[in-house]
Amino acid sequence: MGKITGFLDYPRLSETSEAPAQRKKHWREFIRHLGDADASTQAARCMDCGIPFCHNGCPVNNLIPDFNELVHQQDWRRALEVLHSTNNFPEFTGRICPAPCESACTLNINSEAVGIKSIEHKIIDKGWEEGWVTAQPPARLSGKSVAVIGSGPAGLAAAQQLARAGHAVTVFEKNDRIGGLLRYGIPDFKLDKMLIDRRVEQLRGEGVQFRTGVFVGDAAAGAAGETITPEQLKQDFDAVVIAGGAETPRDLPVPGRELNGVHFAMDFLPQQNKVVAGDRLDRQILATAKNVVVIGGGDTGSDCVGTSNRHGAASVTQFELLPQPPLQENKPLVWPYWPIRLRTSSSHEEGCQRDWAVATKCFNDDGAGNVCSLTAVRLEWKDGRMAEIAGSEFEVPAGLVLLAMGFVSPLQHVLDAFGVEKDARGNAKAGTDDYRTSVDRVFAAGDMRRGQSLVVWAIREGRQCARAVDEYLMGGSLLPR
Repeated sequence: MGKITGFLDYPRLSETSEAPAQRKKHWREFIRHLGDADASTQAARCMDCGIPFCHNGCPVNNLIPDFNELVHQQDWRRALEVLHSTNNFPEFTGRICPAPCESACTLNINSEAVGIKSIEHKIIDKGWEEGWVTAQPPARLSGKSVAVIGSGPAGLAAAQQLARAGHAVTVFEKNDRIGGLLRYGIPDFKLDKMLIDRRVEQLRGEGVQFRTGVFVGDAAAGAAGETITPEQLKQDFDAVVIAGGAETPRDLPVPGRELNGVHFAMDFLPQQNKVVAGDRLDRQILATAKNVVVIGGGDTGSDCVGTSNRHGAASVTQFELLPQPPLQENKPLVWPYWPIRLRTSSSHEEGCQRDWAVATKCFNDDGAGNVCSLTAVRLEWKDGRMAEIAGSEFEVPAGLVLLAMGFVSPLQHVLDAFGVEKDARGNAKAGTDDYRTSVDRVFAAGDMRRGQSLVVWAIREGRQCARAVDEYLMGGSLLPR
């Protein structure tokens, strides 16, 4: 390593961000990447640890010590090449990935992990600033064609890899813009949609065709706009990759669920994405001046908190069914695996009352069909089982309730239209060696195959599925897994 004692000499330095009071006034990104010198110093903290557990901690197996060494030397272009060798879209993961690589960092055993995510963020942003990220069209074409359904991170990664292998790739997206849940789901203050747009232009330069506003499935499903059937795709293309997101939300069937003001998070968040993009909506779900209750303690719930604060909510409360995790994990017990500990997001910093081990009993009517409050009860957890605590019921005012309890599966009508076999959770049944479904020439990747997961896992699956498709079409592949 460039600085063998760097982990002893330098403390961890986090990226700076705009103050909560200011950033709540706009929808722009507010985290600033490190400067060149600071990034070089942070990269010097990477230990000569012998076995870099961060490789396995990272789902795409980023070559982290390698690009850290190059950043320490300020050889930015080679660092970018190393980063791109395993990750098609590091500007996405450098912003929204929870960084399981840092949990697996050897330095994290008894100190603060190397700031891998911030270094990745810096490398890719510098690459774009310097004009080093350009289209890489194939030297020759294969004569084969592939349809990719879904333009989220799995679909885009698969499309890019397949196009670079020489195949004619067309991406089909049911929405009006490319990006899937990156576009409609993640708030703009976490991921500027310009980042998606410039990647789409790169993919177009590599030969990828995009068709938006196209629903793939049975026309009887009632989708607006153009519909194309699986039979037509299989007739027109040599292979099909199903790479949509997990979009079936987990519901909360309690009394009052039908009241006005009780919504799924994914009815709320995409609307704001569209407004920021300049679209005019006939009706938008707004948190302005309302007491907002977010049910669900994960990333989607956190996004609802940040969006509600920017709307000007009167108050924001977030409930989680599970008990409050510890402030600090027992590192010797859990390292190098992902730890369960209290995580406070940037949205929580902007204002939120959080409460744990709480179950919702019912939503209460204001007499006009609108939610005005909810009744909840406190829980006791023992041996992995929960029980209500007698006499602990309480009421919370709520003019807007957002259900953010995760997603149970992909949209079933897409899988049903293809007739693919499903696993017990309603995902497309396909292995991680060949990514093939039970239907000939149809492959599945990302949330469509593994269920709700991280963007970084979607990129990994898209890359691996692309290699499997290339092997199927050509009898072999030079694409990396």
